[in-house]
Amino acid sequence: MSKLNPTHNPELKSWLESANDPSSEFPIQNLPFGVFSPRGSRDLRPGVAIGDQILDLRTLESEGVLSTPYPVFDGASLNDFLSLGPNLWSETRRALSDLLSTGENSPEVRRDGAERALVSQRDAEMHLPVEVRGFTDFYSSREHATNVGTMFRGADNALMPNWLHIPIAYNGRAGSVVVSGTPIRRPLGQTRPPGSDAPRFGACRRLDIELEMGVVVGSPSPMGKPVTIAEADSMIFGYVLLNDWSARDIQVWEYQPLGPFQAKAFATTISPWIVTQEALAPFRVSGPVQNPVPLPYLRQDGDFNFDIQLSASLQPEGTRDATTLCRTNFRHMYWSSAQQLAHHAIGGCGMQTGDLLGSGTISGSERNSTGSLLERTWNGTEPLKLQDGSERTFIEDGDTLALCGWSEGHGYRLGFGTAVGEVLPAIGHDWLD
Repeated sequence: MSKLNPTHNPELKSWLESANDPSSEFPIQNLPFGVFSPRGSRDLRPGVAIGDQILDLRTLESEGVLSTPYPVFDGASLNDFLSLGPNLWSETRRALSDLLSTGENSPEVRRDGAERALVSQRDAEMHLPVEVRGFTDFYSSREHATNVGTMFRGADNALMPNWLHIPIAYNGRAGSVVVSGTPIRRPLGQTRPPGSDAPRFGACRRLDIELEMGVVVGSPSPMGKPVTIAEADSMIFGYVLLNDWSARDIQVWEYQPLGPFQAKAFATTISPWIVTQEALAPFRVSGPVQNPVPLPYLRQDGDFNFDIQLSASLQPEGTRDATTLCRTNFRHMYWSSAQQLAHHAIGGCGMQTGDLLGSGTISGSERNSTGSLLERTWNGTEPLKLQDGSERTFIEDGDTLALCGWSEGHGYRLGFGTAVGEVLPAIGHDWLD
């Protein structure tokens, strides 16, 4: 478990003034990792966000300003760096903090090297930070699971018998994970209209979001070897915002008996910056009391949840104002990320560098803290009024959905950027009708 060290000092300041702005998402206490290219170029490079700039890690490494065991920042993803493990992650974070901070640990010659490696975020395009090897989506918010279960099975049977004993999940599509800003095409599929015995084919009519956090696995585990909670926690490199777009009408028709398939396979949006688990160490909190007590391999003792404030908003096409759909917090998740990862590996599944684990929809106890429109509008029966006077039950073409997340420190804020996607109309169904 990451411990506090000098990189977490709330008094730490950078010689880059934009990083010292209290409203900045990327102060020196953050230093999230991502992959960027100069605008208009396909030269993808690993970088770290600091203030309104990006520190080009390939340049630092090639010029010897940043020391690594071998070139790990010369590729188009962070996978090589992630494979180095937690000791090297921490050493690199400490070196970057020293390089960017004011004071004796940042000599002028190294500061000059860092200044040459800075690129304005305005002049950069962001890309997927890792090559996603596998994507698994969990279902770990008790409030969300209770709401959905109540809608479809009634309050007395809201939680399935296994839910309080096991982190429920399904394996998704790694190839459908996209970076923030990628347009999302409305999916096609089969649905069964109410009162009909036969399905219809066409565009999804109940498109939804799922406000989640995503875990990026750094250290791999070999196939056939289970991992403990402590080992699982140390394998986690960091976190991203994650929107697991969902076609609710397609899902209802297809999910029995094997679970989600096409309804979840068309797109998953993540934020471009990975906030490291070490950066989040000051925001560790304990999760809800688990009753019944989990089986021994899932028992955890300590602070394995994180205080991360979250929000989702919707902006219709052609309007200037976005409507906040919900505000919630990651700290309330019933099953922690470490428990999810430990359970994932317990049967012998080998975890790989770059694996992505979705937390599942994050919902609070109030209607305005629910992380999906399914809950916010109670399965479409209670339309939500938007800022422009229009209403929504589910997402319409042209709508832009945005997820935001941050942790509040003493005089600074750790942000994740945003996970944004605009919904485009479905295509391709005319030749099948």
